[in-house]
Amino acid sequence: MMHMAESRQDTDLTVGDTAALVGVTVRTLHHWDEIGLATPSGRTPAGYRLYTGADLERLCRILAYRETGLSLDAIRGVLDDAATGIAATLEEQRERLAERICDLQRIDKRLARLADAHQHGILLSAEEQKATFGPDWDPQQGARARARWGDSPQWAQFAERAASRSPDDWRDLSDAMSRLEQDLGAALARGVRAGSPEANDLADRHRAIFGNFFPITRQMQVCLGRMFEDDAGFAAHYDGIRDGLATWFRQIIDEAARGDGIDPDLATWQ
Repeated sequence: MMHMAESRQDTDLTVGDTAALVGVTVRTLHHWDEIGLATPSGRTPAGYRLYTGADLERLCRILAYRETGLSLDAIRGVLDDAATGIAATLEEQRERLAERICDLQRIDKRLARLADAHQHGILLSAEEQKATFGPDWDPQQGARARARWGDSPQWAQFAERAASRSPDDWRDLSDAMSRLEQDLGAALARGVRAGSPEANDLADRHRAIFGNFFPITRQMQVCLGRMFEDDAGFAAHYDGIRDGLATWFRQIIDEAARGDGIDPDLATWQ
């Protein structure tokens, strides 16, 4: 670019030719003229801008500093204010860029975790999952869940939360769910009736814990209760804790919904 400027030292150029030569738009040159950053030295008899070789030199310097990310005001100071320390200004800009690079690296890591969470769900290794959820846990459950619900808004919400969840966070959630399941089994063994305050409290605890994965309404919980009873895998899990627990769990969820004025027979995933 400097070579191009040097080759036109004795030639006055129109704003269009100048814009084409230095690689900016005519509108940009007009703006720089208006703010006093790069004012052309000449005018035609009709008042049109004419740029000299010296003007081209200044434009080349402006472009060089603009590539560093300096603001136009900072560039004006560098070019026009003898008291401005160019090296100090550039070092300050480097510091700002270093901070920005760190910010971008953090954003990149966050994006990578979000992408992984949308793809895999739980961002724990197979060994970490077994250590967190128990030796009977199947690490392939995440892949099966994505295949089944991967296109749903709830999977996206699950993934967004999973991306920021640490192994300790998962362990806390797993412990809370395990305690609830044991309390459910104990309540069934004691003959707690669906619709009783204790049963309703257990249903509320389930909804609160499950809400850590994605927001869950009472109607959505009813749909989950049906799945816990009808799905062979879920039914086997709950009935393994206490015989008949899958059906009783669905019943206490249904009765809690009725207490909120919802007919469980009409509940939909909303």
